[in-house]
Amino acid sequence: MVASMITVNIGKAKDIAHDARRAARLVEFAPLDIKATIPSEALAAESARAVVRTKYDDMQTAINAATTADAIKAAMPKEPT
Repeated sequence: MVASMITVNIGKAKDIAHDARRAARLVEFAPLDIKATIPSEALAAESARAVVRTKYDDMQTAINAATTADAIKAAMPKEPT
């Protein structure tokens, strides 16, 4: 039996992780985008949007800094439970 090694293209893996990050960010922003248009909820919505922006900015930084597939996986958005 021959052992096979899988080589991960880190650049492509980062691209995939960033696509997943962007998609997850859009999902989180959708309800806040609507609330931001309601004058009585706009301030609270913008505060919540700032939290979401920071979360995904930090995730982007972690993905960009990752040098292994495991580090990329650890930085990716988690599936909702």
